[in-house]
Amino acid sequence: MARFNKMQVLDAIVSTGMVPVYYNKDVEIAKQVVKACYEGGVRAFEFTNRGDFAHEVFAELIKFATKECPELVLGVGSIVDAGTASLYLQLGANFVVGPLFNPEIAKVCNRRLVPYTPGCGSVSEIGFAQEVGCDLCKIFPAGNVGGPSFVKNIKAPMPWSMIMATGAVEPTEENLSAWFKAGVTCVGMGSKLFPNDCSRQLGGNIHTLPRCTGNYQEISLNDF
Repeated sequence: MARFNKMQVLDAIVSTGMVPVYYNKDVEIAKQVVKACYEGGVRAFEFTNRGDFAHEVFAELIKFATKECPELVLGVGSIVDAGTASLYLQLGANFVVGPLFNPEIAKVCNRRLVPYTPGCGSVSEIGFAQEVGCDLCKIFPAGNVGGPSFVKNIKAPMPWSMIMATGAVEPTEENLSAWFKAGVTCVGMGSKLFPNDCSRQLGGNIHTLPRCTGNYQEISLNDF
C-alpha cells in the first residue's frame, strides 16, 4: 500500500517542480539513481513500467526508498491498463502516471485515493480526466501537442487545471522558464535528464550522476 496520502503526494510533486522519469532493469543501478536524485533534492520520482519484470525492480525500489529515502514519494509510470495499475498499487506505488487517459485506471486509483496522472493530448481529454478525479494531468508528448503555448491556452479558459509537461522538457533555464511561465504545475524529465550513457557511466559510482544530469536545483523554479 502507498506510504503517502494523496495530499502529501501532490504536495511533493508541486514543491519539487520536476519529476525524474526513469527505468533500468538493473535494480542496483536503479537504486543508485534514486538515491542520487533524492540527495539532490528530488522528493517525487517516477519509475516507468517499460521492461520485462519491471514490477519486480519496482518492488525492490519501494523497499529501498522506505529505508534509504524516507521522504521520497515513489510512483510508477507508463501504465496503460487497470490491471497493471492494480499490480503496482499492491506493491506500494504512491502515484500512477500513464501516456494515455484510461478511465478504468482512474477507478482503481480512486478506490485507494492514489493520484492518477493520465497522458492527455487535447483540452477535451483533460476535461474528461478531471471529471473522473484526476487532479494533475500530463500533456504528452508535450512538444508535439503544442508546447508551452498549448499550456497557456489551456489555462486561460481552465485556470484551475494542474498540468504536468513531459516530452520536450530539457534541464536548461530557457526551456524550463518557458514551461513554467506558461503555467505548468510541474515537469517530468526522462531522456534529457538521464542520457543513454548515464547509467553505463554510473557503474558502482553514484557520484557520476550529477555530471550526467547537471544540477537542476541551480535553475530556480520559484523565479517562474
